[in-house]
Amino acid sequence: MKIGEAVKIRIIELCNEQSITVNKLSIVCGITQSTINNITSGRNDSTTIATIKKICDGLEISIRDFFDSNVFNDLEQEIE
Repeated sequence: MKIGEAVKIRIIELCNEQSITVNKLSIVCGITQSTINNITSGRNDSTTIATIKKICDGLEISIRDFFDSNVFNDLEQEIE
């Protein structure tokens, strides 16, 4: 799995854990709904750390908590 797919899956997992929709996530994070939708639909596969930090702040979790998921365990090498 590539990092973009893993980030997408993790955001959806966190929304499910906190019982919020991705649209509600955009509100609590101060990120446009289109940006969140692009990430969670797979159209954006290169989410920045700044965006991930905003998501973490909105969900009141640390970046460490964000990446503390099995989804990040077996990422493909992306250097070509």
